[in-house]
Formats: sequence, C-alpha cells, structure tokens
Amino acid sequence: MRILVVGAGGVGEAIAAIARRRDFFERLVLADIDELRARRVADRLGDARIAATKLDASNANDIAELAEQEDADLVLNACDPRFNPPIFAAARAARANYLDMAMTLSEPDPDEPYERPGVKLGDAQFAEAGEWEEAGLLALVGMGVEPGFADVAARYAADHLFSDIDEVAVRDGADLVVEGYDFAPTFSIWTTIEECLNPPLIWERERGFYTTPPFSEPETFVFPEGIGPVECVNVEHEEVVLVPRAVDCRRVTFKYGLGDEFIEVLKVLHRLNLDSTDPIDVRGARVAPRDVVAAALPNPAELGDRMKGRTCAGTYVTGTGKDGKPRATYVYHLADNEQTMALDGCQAVVWQTAVMAVVAVELMASGTWSGGGVLGPESFDAVPFLDLLGEYGSPHAVEDRRP
Repeated sequence: MRILVVGAGGVGEAIAAIARRRDFFERLVLADIDELRARRVADRLGDARIAATKLDASNANDIAELAEQEDADLVLNACDPRFNPPIFAAARAARANYLDMAMTLSEPDPDEPYERPGVKLGDAQFAEAGEWEEAGLLALVGMGVEPGFADVAARYAADHLFSDIDEVAVRDGADLVVEGYDFAPTFSIWTTIEECLNPPLIWERERGFYTTPPFSEPETFVFPEGIGPVECVNVEHEEVVLVPRAVDCRRVTFKYGLGDEFIEVLKVLHRLNLDSTDPIDVRGARVAPRDVVAAALPNPAELGDRMKGRTCAGTYVTGTGKDGKPRATYVYHLADNEQTMALDGCQAVVWQTAVMAVVAVELMASGTWSGGGVLGPESFDAVPFLDLLGEYGSPHAVEDRRP
C-alpha cells in the first residue's frame, strides 16, 4: 500500500512512527504546510519507506495532484477537521481511498441550539456516500480512538456480548499530568474548543437526535486499572452519530472527563470570544482568535517528556447479555505515556489516536476491511481489529460491572 498522510503534527508523526514497525506499506509520505516539521519526523524515524514534502491542506487541487503523483492508494487525513472538505474531495478526485479520525464539523441550530441539532458532525461526508460507492472507493471516517476504537468496541459488544442493548455510553478519562504548565491541553486545542463548546449530541431510538448545553449531565465514572473516579460531562462527538447507523441500541451518549479547571478555561475563552474562528483585525493583520490561542499554548506533540500517567478510552454498554441476564460491560483501551514515549517517542494521547488509525489502515491493506461508500468503523467486523491491536502490543480489555 502507498499512503499519503496529510498533516505531520502530533498524530501524523505518531502514525508514521507506529507504521514503521509494520510491513503492510511500501511508501508513506508525510505532507505538511511546514515542510521542515515533516522532514524532521521522517529523519527521526530513519525508514527509507517514509518521505516528507510540503503541502497546503486547504488546497484540494494540490492534495489531489500529490496523491496522483505518489500513486497513493490511501489519503490519510491527520489534520484538524476544519481541513476535512478539501482533503476528502481530493482523495476522491485522485481515486484514492480515504481515512480520517474526526468528521466534518457541525453547525448548531440557529434557533434552538441546546434542544435540536442543526448540521451534524459528518453530514457533509455522508451526503457524498453515493458518489464514493459509485467510484468503488472507501472513505473510512471517524477512525481514531474516539471516534474509532469506541465504535469498534460498541460493535464487538453488540455481536459477542449482548443480545439486547439499552445504552452505548462512550466514556473517556485520564490521570495524566503535564509538569511545568498551569494549562497544557494534551490534544489539539483547536479541536478541543470545537467539540467542547458546541452543543453535545445525544441519540435515542424513540426521540432521535437532540442536544443539550455544553458540559451538561455530569456523572462520576470509575475508570479501570487504578485511574479511578472521574467526573465526566456531555461533549459533542462523532460516536453519537456513527454508532446508531450499525449497532442496534436504545441510546448513545458521549461523556469526557475534562475537569473543573479545564471547563472553566474553556468557558472564559468563550466569554471573551477567543474561541471564534472568524478573523479579526489586529493592527492591520487578520487573525482568528482561536488560532491565537492555539499558537500561545504549548504544542501537544512536544509535551511527552513532561507528561506522566495514562489515558483511557472505552465504551460502557448496558443491556441484556447473551445468557439473557442483565449485563454492564466496559470495553476499553488504555495508553501509558511512559510506554508510548519509550516505544515510539510520542505522547500517549496522540499515540492512542494514531495506533487505531494504523491498525485500520493495515486491515484495509489486507482487504480484511473493504467496501465502498462512506462508512464508520462500526460498519466492520470488530474481531480482526481487536486481534490486530493486540499484535501491535496494545490490547483492549473487557471489564464486567454490576448491572
């Protein structure tokens, strides 16, 4: 397989670092607006199959041209989701398959944003499913850890653990600490602001999709392997859109363990309009406030040496087990920063996202996961994915709890 990775930031670097240990690809090109950054990654990895070049992710024509020059079988989008439209369009134009880890952005309902959805995450991509299917191409969307692994976990639970599902509840928490900073997000602050300040989405079989205010419905979820209790709140996320498409259940939710301090910072950014993506004039320069915030904060990809702890992503499923009895099970994946830094030189949060994408790409390369159209990870057999994840040395786990 020949792969064009668009974006050489934290996740793009981790994708290349993880993939270099496998033999399913013959060439992987890291393309980034900052060519020096892409070349530093390629040089660090020292794999002749991995190359680097300059590319503007906002230019669909340039992306398609590069994909054609490289004879890419797959365009892997490792950029913030604001760049999804041009990368998505370019992959189809170049007749390459496509994979991303976050879907096209939503737009809140203009009249009742905290009651009903407007444009949902991924609507723009699913609207083009017919064209992708007609072209015989697969766009695998939302294939990171969350969304991604969480959807695979839901599909696994539906196929192998439950006969009837009440709720698919994705829950994310960590005990990570970044030394030396009062505030240092471990993932793209641009994406974090987008998903945390948008109206969270919930799906129910009888009601359909509806929204709530940000950070609503707090609950304490006890994470496994010593992480312990973490307060989690509603956050907008793709799993709520994706899971009901292929998993028979009554309800889907996503909650994230952000912490009071993190939530307060996000609220302040919103009050000051610093979350805005609309450019403003600053002494003659046009800049978006959110881009300024991102530039002022430390690069998440460079925090690994200062980070300690673990991050846990998983899907808590409740309902009736295969034996006809009530069942509650958390299917999860845990990444330890000390281990990911030692293995690939990448911090745990970006590494956990990247490893899921690489496993999926290997399944696509082998033909184990195949098809046409625009599909999420819940549309495929979960077992080959979970087995291969174990071969990568980072297996999932299943924890039964009291129903």
